[in-house]
Amino acid sequence: MAELNSKIPQGPVAEKWTHYKAHQNLVNPANKRKLDVIVVGTGLAGASAAASLAELGFNVKIFCYQDSPRRAHSIAAQGGINAAKNYPNDGDSIYRLFYDTVKGGDYRSREANVYRLAEVSNNIMDQCVAQGIPFAREYNGMLDNRSFGGALVSRTFYARGQTGQQLLLGAYGALSRQIKLGKVAMYNRHEMMDVVVIDGRARGIIARNLISGELERHFGHAVVIASGGYGNVFYLSTNAMGSNSSAAWQAFRKGAFFANPSFTQIHPTCIPVHGDYQSKLTLMSESLRNDGRIWVPRNKEDAEKIQKGEITPKSIKEEDRDYFLERRYPAFGNLVPRDVASRAAKERCDAGYGVGETGLAVYLDFADAIKRLGKHVIE
Repeated sequence: MAELNSKIPQGPVAEKWTHYKAHQNLVNPANKRKLDVIVVGTGLAGASAAASLAELGFNVKIFCYQDSPRRAHSIAAQGGINAAKNYPNDGDSIYRLFYDTVKGGDYRSREANVYRLAEVSNNIMDQCVAQGIPFAREYNGMLDNRSFGGALVSRTFYARGQTGQQLLLGAYGALSRQIKLGKVAMYNRHEMMDVVVIDGRARGIIARNLISGELERHFGHAVVIASGGYGNVFYLSTNAMGSNSSAAWQAFRKGAFFANPSFTQIHPTCIPVHGDYQSKLTLMSESLRNDGRIWVPRNKEDAEKIQKGEITPKSIKEEDRDYFLERRYPAFGNLVPRDVASRAAKERCDAGYGVGETGLAVYLDFADAIKRLGKHVIE
C-alpha cells in the first residue's frame, strides 16, 4: 500500500523550513557533479529550478514540448507577483501574506508550504530584480505595488499587464546561461510519455522527439515534474490549448498521488463566452479589479432589455445598479478572492441578472476610476 507522506518538516508552522534547512543532509560540491536531475517543463517553476540546480553544480536535463522554453504557459500571466516587502507601509507581513494565501486558496493548500512561500517571497523579488525584470517603479525608483484580489494590502509587483512574460524571460535568461556553461542540456520539442520508477523512486523519463517521432530514454537521479496545469480537461479554459493533463496523468499512472483536482482557478476577469465555436476563453488581467467596480442591474427587466440591445448600460441610473461584491463583502469589496468573485457573479447570472447577449456576464466599470485618476493612468 502506498503511504501518503507529504514530508512536511516537524515543528511550529513558522519554524518548519528554517529547522529543516539547518538540519538537512547536504551534498558536497564534488559529489554534485556526479548527480543528474531531469526537469520536465520550462515555465517559471521548471526554468528557475533547472537554472538553480545547475548553478548549485548538478547536471540537468530539461524538457519542453514547445518550440522554445519561452513559449511555456507562464508567459500568459498578467497581473503580478506577490511579496511581503510592505513598501506601501500598509500593514503587510510574512504572516499576513501566508494567511491571505491560505484563505484565497479556499483552505485547500498545505499550510507549511504556503508559509515557506511567504518566507521566500521577498528573496524571489530580489532575484527577479537582479535578473533585470522591468517591474513598474515609482517616480523615485522604488518598485511600485498594485492591489489585487484576496488582500487588504497592496503587495503585488507588476510589469504592466505582462508580468508573466517578463518573469519568464528572466528565468529563461538564467537558464540560457547554464546551457551555455554546459550544466543544462535543453531538449525542446520533446514530450514526456512516461515516468521511469525504480524501487519506488522516479529515476528517469521516456520522451518522444516530436520532430522525428522517436522514443528516447533519459536517466536521472531525481525527476522534477514542472509541467503546468490541466485547464483543458474542462470544456472551456483560459489556458493554452496545449495545457492538457498528459504529464500529470503519466505521474498519476505510476503511483503519484493526485491532490485536489478541484483546486483549479476560476477567473472573474475572463472575457465572456460568445459562441459555441470557441476552443478557449480569453483572460483579462485580474488587476483590473483594482479600480473597476463590478455590477449588474438591480431589476431583471433592465437586464433583459440589455440582453436584447434595447438599452445601454450607461442608461441604468446609479440607484438601479447592484454593486454586488461591495454589497456582500464590504471589507474587500471588488477585491475579494477570485473564486468568491466568480461564484458571486455566477449566482447573479443564474438568478437572471446577467448582462451581454448571453446573459452570462457582469459589468466591470471604470468610470469612477477614470474620474479619480485620469484615463491615461487606467490605460
